[in-house]
Amino acid sequence: MSTDNQAYLAKRQLKRGTAGWILLAGLGVSYVISGNFAGWNFGIAEAGWAGFAIAAVLMALMYLTLVLSLAEMSAAIPTAGGGYSFARQAMGPTGGFMTGLAVLIEYALAPAAIVIFIGSAVESLLGFNGPWVYAAFYLVFVGIHLAGVGEALKVMMVISGLAVFAIVATAVALVMHFDVDNLFDIAATAESAGASELLPLGWYGVWAALPFAMWLFLAVEGVPLAAEEAKDPGKDVPKGIIGAMVFLLFTALLVVVLVPGAAGAKLMGDSAVPLVDALTLTDNSGLATLVNVLALAGLVASFFSIIYGYSRLVFALSRAGYLPKTLSLTTGRKVPARALIVPGVFGFLASLSGEGDLMLAMAVVGATVSYALMALSHILLRIKQPDLVRPYKTPGGVVTSGIALVLSLIALTGVYAFDPRAFFYTMVLFVIGGAYYFGYSRKHIIAKSADEEFAMLAEAELDLAAAS
Repeated sequence: MSTDNQAYLAKRQLKRGTAGWILLAGLGVSYVISGNFAGWNFGIAEAGWAGFAIAAVLMALMYLTLVLSLAEMSAAIPTAGGGYSFARQAMGPTGGFMTGLAVLIEYALAPAAIVIFIGSAVESLLGFNGPWVYAAFYLVFVGIHLAGVGEALKVMMVISGLAVFAIVATAVALVMHFDVDNLFDIAATAESAGASELLPLGWYGVWAALPFAMWLFLAVEGVPLAAEEAKDPGKDVPKGIIGAMVFLLFTALLVVVLVPGAAGAKLMGDSAVPLVDALTLTDNSGLATLVNVLALAGLVASFFSIIYGYSRLVFALSRAGYLPKTLSLTTGRKVPARALIVPGVFGFLASLSGEGDLMLAMAVVGATVSYALMALSHILLRIKQPDLVRPYKTPGGVVTSGIALVLSLIALTGVYAFDPRAFFYTMVLFVIGGAYYFGYSRKHIIAKSADEEFAMLAEAELDLAAAS
């Protein structure tokens, strides 16, 4: 390795061996947990309970097959870029950039949306809200990340634990009030094609409900972004992401069945705080107050963990030369400080729009595009690099990733069915990003492929260890 490359990579090191599989599974749960408290339920308003249940099953299958595909690729290519690195290895620099851009859109806009929802939660609890509330949350939680990855992940686990407790306690309280008839209290709409008692808003409603079903699992795919900080990436990342997905399937089942089953599908479809309203209606007002407080913990957990995710993605894209290289510089604690701060500033500015629903819908567009490209990467890597060392192999192989690919494309169209504005705005971001890549960044890429960059990084680490 040249001295220049060694010096370059020496300034761009993450703290290895920090996270075992339990912390990684906790990271995966934290990414998603806020979606269990609210947002998913609006899918019931779009499709009725049975229609939303169909959408939820399809999206659960999409995420499960995607997670199994990512588990294989993250064990074989354990880099901080996650899905972007897999796509770069399978489809070259352009495919890698477009996948990275899609993930970046998701991870940059989701915290901005979540902090708006946090502001609303703070207002309902304490009576005040505004831009300074958004700024305070960004400053505090970016600051915790700046202290070091180990400290940040431990704080995240505690916050997530509180949110999970709220969900389980709600389920226990509601199970005695469950009535199947409550799931089907939305009347069929005559104008909807295929409308019936089971599907009151027809099949179009199922289609439009897909983005809301994604909220039960959105961002779990970010676990591989922690690969370079895992103790044993080949084992820990697959166990962590699969463990998180299994747990999220459990929590999704609890809220989708028990909450509307106890309080009625119609009411829950229109509720801003479905768990709280369901508890209040079933005479659990004391627990409802506690869950209302802990729902804020759920929002904070997702906000906090997605900040971690975007910082590692920006770090990886910058280190590879796709983004300005200064963003990948790390501190003495091996924290990518600029990759934490700069996107946080942009996220705060986006939050000033106050349009949390729009930004979350745009994040879903970015997510579904990235899912399709990551699933395609799994298929291409199986075909083009059959001898790649794979410590974990996806059950079902390319059939599994093929299912993820098809369902992700269907989910992408679901965003258009629900909110065409979000779809087109996100396409504009892709056009701007593509122009930046073809006009500038493709001429400044550090290595030809992800594994070449990874080999350079490993060699730099050996050289640094020898020098010390």
